[in-house]
Amino acid sequence: MEATLTESRQQEPIVECLERWHRWLRGDLSEGLDAVLHENCVFLSPIVFTPQEGREITSLYLNAAAGTLAGSGAGGEEAQSSAAPSGTGAGAFRYVKEIVGGNQAALEFETTVEGKYVNGVDIITCDDDSMITEFKVMIRPLQAVNLVHAQMRAMLESMQG
Repeated sequence: MEATLTESRQQEPIVECLERWHRWLRGDLSEGLDAVLHENCVFLSPIVFTPQEGREITSLYLNAAAGTLAGSGAGGEEAQSSAAPSGTGAGAFRYVKEIVGGNQAALEFETTVEGKYVNGVDIITCDDDSMITEFKVMIRPLQAVNLVHAQMRAMLESMQG
C-alpha cells in the first residue's frame, strides 16, 4: 500500500514543479525561472496590494525576494534550500515544512534578516505541466513584514534602475 501511495505522490504535478523550484533556489537550474513559471503566472505578495500578473514581473519579485530573504546567517554549513542561488550559511533562508498534494504546495520557511526572525509560507499552485501558475507569499511577524517591505522596495528599485 505504501509503495502505491509513494508512486501516486510522484505522479502529482506539484512534485516535479517543486523539484525544479528547489533546483532554482540552489542555483542548479540553468534555464532559470522560465523553466518553473507559467507565462501567465500570478504573484501575490505580502508587500504589494494587487496581484502581479505574468512571468516577467513574477520573476522580478522572486529574484528580489531571493536577495532579500537570503538571510544574514554567518558562514557554516549550507542551508538545504537557500533562496540565494549560491547558497548561504547557517541562519539563512530554509524551508522547514512542506505540505504537498495534487497541484498545490504550502512551504513554510524561516530566515533571519538584519537580526530579525522571519517566518512565512509560500503557497504554490501549478498546472498539469508542473508550471507555477500562482505563487503567494505570507510573512509573519509584523516586525518582519515591515523589514521585508523596506528591503524589497530597495531591492526592486536597484534591479529596475
